[in-house]
Amino acid sequence: MEFSRRNFHRGLSSSPQTSALSMSGSMYRKEDMQYFGAAPSVYGGAGGQGIRISTSRHMRGYGGDHTKGNLFVGNEKTTMQNLNDRLASYLAKVQSLEKSNSKLESLIKEWYKTNTPSAKDYSAYYKQMEELQKQIKKAQLENARCVLQIDNAKLAAEDFRLRYETERGIRLTVESDLQGLNKVLDDLALTRKDLEIQVKELSKDLDILKKEHQEEVDSLHRHLGNTVSVELDAAPALNLGTTMNEMRQKYEVIAQENLQKAKEQFEKQTESLQQQVIGSNEELKEAEFQVKELRRTYQNLEIELQSLLSLKETLEHTLDNTKDCYSHKLATIQTVLDNLEVQLTQIRAETEYQSNEYNILFDIKTRLEQEIATYRRLLEGEDDGRCKITIPDDQIHIEEEKGKCSNFTRFLGD
Repeated sequence: MEFSRRNFHRGLSSSPQTSALSMSGSMYRKEDMQYFGAAPSVYGGAGGQGIRISTSRHMRGYGGDHTKGNLFVGNEKTTMQNLNDRLASYLAKVQSLEKSNSKLESLIKEWYKTNTPSAKDYSAYYKQMEELQKQIKKAQLENARCVLQIDNAKLAAEDFRLRYETERGIRLTVESDLQGLNKVLDDLALTRKDLEIQVKELSKDLDILKKEHQEEVDSLHRHLGNTVSVELDAAPALNLGTTMNEMRQKYEVIAQENLQKAKEQFEKQTESLQQQVIGSNEELKEAEFQVKELRRTYQNLEIELQSLLSLKETLEHTLDNTKDCYSHKLATIQTVLDNLEVQLTQIRAETEYQSNEYNILFDIKTRLEQEIATYRRLLEGEDDGRCKITIPDDQIHIEEEKGKCSNFTRFLGD
């Protein structure tokens, strides 16, 4: 008889049923003849419909008591029936384990299909974060540029302030010089008035002297006209009129020279003062123009500074609002990520637990397959410790060789 591997595995995968284990084979009774049958084999029917075990038989014909042979055969049938029941329960256990294993595998697959965390697409959030980071960097650059402009404006304002202070000092100096020149001009005007008064007084004195001289001349003429002319040989007398004329001319020349000198000096001083006043006026106008320009520039810089400060405050407020908003969003995203990490940790733990369970079941399945293979080899007689059944006088004796069949019985018992 031959063992069918395909039918045996089919019997393992199908639902177990009570298998009828029977011994079949022809018994030969011949005098002084020995028959050695084939190696043990098993026919496993599909679905456990029938399993037939045949063993190596050593039959001898001695002639004997058929009653004892039938009794022993009955015990053997009971034993084989028990073995068949154990095998059926074993196959049922294997079947149930395979079913539970397949059920667990299907549950694991369904769980992975339903509970596998779908990777959320955060690309939109990442794009928004990148755009916001770009805006923040742009705002920071704009803020830095504004700060630089403010610093430059402060330096320019400080420079203009220094120039303003310098020009203000120059203006005060020019104003003090103008005040001094005005005082000098007033003094010169007073001096001119004094000189004019003196010239008028001298002119009056000259007129008085002329009148007095004319009166004296007239009186002399009248006096000479009333007197008798006596000619004497004497030294020539002095001509009083000529002397007076000479004296008058001399004083007139001196007065004219003094007046001319005074006029020239006054004109020189006046001209120099006028030139100084004109130069001072031009410098004053230029200084006033520069002061106006500096004041206008200062006002423009002050306005620009105020606008830049307001822009800076607005940008800082916008930056703070942006930071607050996106810090809240980042905190929310971080919370979601933490929850996802917790879920992922739980899923990993459950997956590891399921993997351990699967490994345990797989080990059990492997061990069962090995035991089934061992049992099959024992049934086929491929193992070293195969069973030899001796049937003398129609009696079947099961002999164990080196305790191997006891291991087989213990294996079935397990």
